Amino acid sequence: MSVSVIRSADAVRDAVRDAVRADIAARSVRPLADARTETRTDGDGRPQPEGFAAWLAATAGDLSPVILARLASDWRLTGRAEQRPPPGDWRVWLLMGGRGSGKTRAGSHWVHDLATAPGARPGLRIALVAETLGDAREVMIDGVSGICRVATRHRPEFEVSRRRLVWPNGTIAQIFSSEDPESLRGPQFDYAWCDELGKWKHAQATFDMLQFALRLGADPRILVTTTPRPIPMLKALAADPATVLRRIRTADNAGNLAPGFLKAMDGRYGGTRLGRQELDGEMIADREDALWNRAAIEALTLRDTGSLRETGPLGRIVVAVDPPAGAGADSCCGIVVAGLDGRGRAVVLADCSVEGASPATWAAAVVRAFRRFDADRIVAEINQGGDMVAAVLRGIDARLPITNVRASRGKWLRAEPVAALYEQGRVVHAGAFPALEDQMCDFGADGLSSGRSPDRLDALVWALTALMLEGGGEPRLRMV
Repeated sequence: MSVSVIRSADAVRDAVRDAVRADIAARSVRPLADARTETRTDGDGRPQPEGFAAWLAATAGDLSPVILARLASDWRLTGRAEQRPPPGDWRVWLLMGGRGSGKTRAGSHWVHDLATAPGARPGLRIALVAETLGDAREVMIDGVSGICRVATRHRPEFEVSRRRLVWPNGTIAQIFSSEDPESLRGPQFDYAWCDELGKWKHAQATFDMLQFALRLGADPRILVTTTPRPIPMLKALAADPATVLRRIRTADNAGNLAPGFLKAMDGRYGGTRLGRQELDGEMIADREDALWNRAAIEALTLRDTGSLRETGPLGRIVVAVDPPAGAGADSCCGIVVAGLDGRGRAVVLADCSVEGASPATWAAAVVRAFRRFDADRIVAEINQGGDMVAAVLRGIDARLPITNVRASRGKWLRAEPVAALYEQGRVVHAGAFPALEDQMCDFGADGLSSGRSPDRLDALVWALTALMLEGGGEPRLRMV
């Protein structure tokens, strides 16, 4: 059907009948989704905004329960226009949106519709790629908006041991992690869904391997759902002529979010750089006055961490911790691990920071990082917690080697010599650390644009100071 609004029960029945026919996969059914946002007028010409739920309630008496059930579950009728696949010839559909804007649901429906479309090629293969395997399962498959939740009909079975979804018709979707790009070497696919690409640890290497794997079918395609981050790779993807870019805002999905959420978020972050990125889905450029920029960090990021082995084993390794100033969901304990390689460079190994954690919880995270990387020392800032910091850590392991550090100068002054190490090429990153790099590229003389404490960046500064600048007078170190 080509009309943009359905005005009668007969038309509704026609739309539903069309929606369940076998040839619907090749049609463009828009009416009910468009009707959700249409503004109509009453007899006096006054505007009467009518959402989908209100419209459906007004016509429900004329519809059978079967038709109503189909209406409520058919994504082609209820999904927003920007959540449905774009028309035309494209290789990549890049869906950039704010938190809770409906990106994941759009991806889940796209995959499920491909898998169950009438006339689909038998044995269709789809790749599901996330930051980690845990994210693939918890968000893309089992999440509130995941594939298994939206698949009300022809639901696939998740084979945990084989890390794949299998539909009744034989379609298979395999999950992969950006932590292991090489796992995409060998398999081949018709389609791929990449979730939160902006957070991937080895984004470029993983995406490159995926391109080589998309070699089945007549028209391999990729859907990328992500919160926008101005990393070079995402910028290049958005500018590619083969990419269709769509942006969606958190506010567009208000009807599916907790009451008060949007008001609280807008009151706190509305109009800020962070709010424009996380709520409005905008790709925000780096701050001109920031000490770091993404292009420089990208150039210092090791795409193949195996190259570290060429320089021999890492020397001294430290875990730096910047305890939160307070408690609560917005608090963050910065935890960064770094070591020295055989060339004398500092290597940032991990960002293990935790948010909204109690002292016992973040202390446990510090100890886990210390043991995981077989570190030599923990460097802990004590401005916020004093002797409590070492006490809570040693409450877990009394043998921990801890160096307490106390800041006597501002964050900007402490960060400047560390930024100089990056300019000299004396620091590299063993993969991407999105949350940490966001703070690095948003840290100006007045702090972060959001006004929050740069906890992750502080931990980075302490770690690299301990490895590369210790003995320079600031920060002052006190052995415990």
